[in-house]
Amino acid sequence: MQQREEKQLEASVDTLISLVAHVKNALQSFIAKLENEYERLTWPSVLDNFALLSGQLNTINRLLKNEKTPSFRSQVIIPLVLSQERDDDLAKLTEKRVPVFSHEIVPDYLRTKPDPEVEEQEKQLSAEAARIGPDVAQKQIQTLNKMCSNLLEKLNNPREDRDAESAASRQNKASFNPSDTNALVAAVAFGKGLSKCRPPGPVAPGMPGQGPMMSGGPTLQQVTIGGAAGQQAGMGGPVAPQQLGQPGKIPSSIKTNIKSASGSIHPYNR
Repeated sequence: MQQREEKQLEASVDTLISLVAHVKNALQSFIAKLENEYERLTWPSVLDNFALLSGQLNTINRLLKNEKTPSFRSQVIIPLVLSQERDDDLAKLTEKRVPVFSHEIVPDYLRTKPDPEVEEQEKQLSAEAARIGPDVAQKQIQTLNKMCSNLLEKLNNPREDRDAESAASRQNKASFNPSDTNALVAAVAFGKGLSKCRPPGPVAPGMPGQGPMMSGGPTLQQVTIGGAAGQQAGMGGPVAPQQLGQPGKIPSSIKTNIKSASGSIHPYNR
């Protein structure tokens, strides 16, 4: 009975090694095509390679799930010899990946559990998943399903529909701000939001730069900008009467008081 189980185990291991070798060869061939023949590689060829790999992996899964295949989990592998020297047979068997079977590489190659850090993270994730209630988990599942459905719908839509939607969104996009436009119109038409500035008053004599310019020439004493009578009175400036001009012309609201300096004596006359 024991010999029969050993033979089944050896046959299963040999079959598994053969199937894994086929998967390795298929992967190497596909990677070589991606690196060297990417310019001539077509999408149907890529799909064929994926289909080949998928079929080989399914074959391995069927072999492992077969009732006649012994359980590999119950088998224990114990290193019999550990050496720091190079082993040519081991290097040839592993395609020069493991030239030495020493104490450093045994924990990595014969490990049956994940790394302590990975195991700790797995425990934390399991604890967080256990704390989530069924209702919250169901809501999260529904949200994720909705997002996936929307994404699949967008991917399955024709390109013309996506282009039409993008063009419509560009056309409907506003190129101005209505509030800014209304504020600008109110400022221009009604002066809303503008600060009120006091017009300049009479210039006091003796101020620098405001004296008479030339002997016998006129001197500009006061220039005021008149608006509405009530506005000027409230601001403290003189009220300028409106002048009637020609039809179709806007009467000037600028009042100038010019004082003749012909009778005055220039201080620098000799």
